[in-house]
Amino acid sequence: MTRFLDLVRPVAGTALMSEWLTGTAERSRLAADTVVGEWAAAGTPSGRLAQHVFLSTDGTRLLFYAQWTSDEDHLAWARAHRAGAVSRIDTLVPGIERPGLTRTRLTRSVVHDADRPVGVYVVSTVAVGDDGLAAAVAPAPGLLAAHVHLTPDGEQAVVVAEWTDAAAHEAASHETAAPGDVGYRRYTLHRAFEDDRRESVDPKGVPGSTG
Repeated sequence: MTRFLDLVRPVAGTALMSEWLTGTAERSRLAADTVVGEWAAAGTPSGRLAQHVFLSTDGTRLLFYAQWTSDEDHLAWARAHRAGAVSRIDTLVPGIERPGLTRTRLTRSVVHDADRPVGVYVVSTVAVGDDGLAAAVAPAPGLLAAHVHLTPDGEQAVVVAEWTDAAAHEAASHETAAPGDVGYRRYTLHRAFEDDRRESVDPKGVPGSTG
């Protein structure tokens, strides 16, 4: 699977993350493929650099990771076009829940192993200044890298971590998490779409893939 830094556009001024709760793997894939179709068919919005979609390993949700030149450019597009794009998707996949959008900026990447392939991405949100952030980026068996995104107020960090596989992350999370605490989601990359109109990553190997 593609490494996270291959998805990063260094000139991005903001990284937007949002979850869609779909309920089933079939609905997740239909929603994801419909969104990708919308991206491919629409004109390139001013300021959007890349848009990637991840499937949760339990099949119940999607994660969107978008990179824009600025929050202002994204807000201008959202005011003019988001409602129409979402309504077309909701016609095909009704009942999607959208808890909201998190605005962040990638501030640092801690890479422990740059060579091994990633098996699963793990996304967690931790408070800045407590032990949770240090633990999220500390070396652990199977942890390849951790990418820290700060929210605009600087109080929270969204960490996108790359692991060799779910089993390695499961073993590590049992050692560090409090009982009953599941402060993370596991994902695999479904599509990566860059706005030079080149679909740079297609893990399924369908026509159009260059990776």
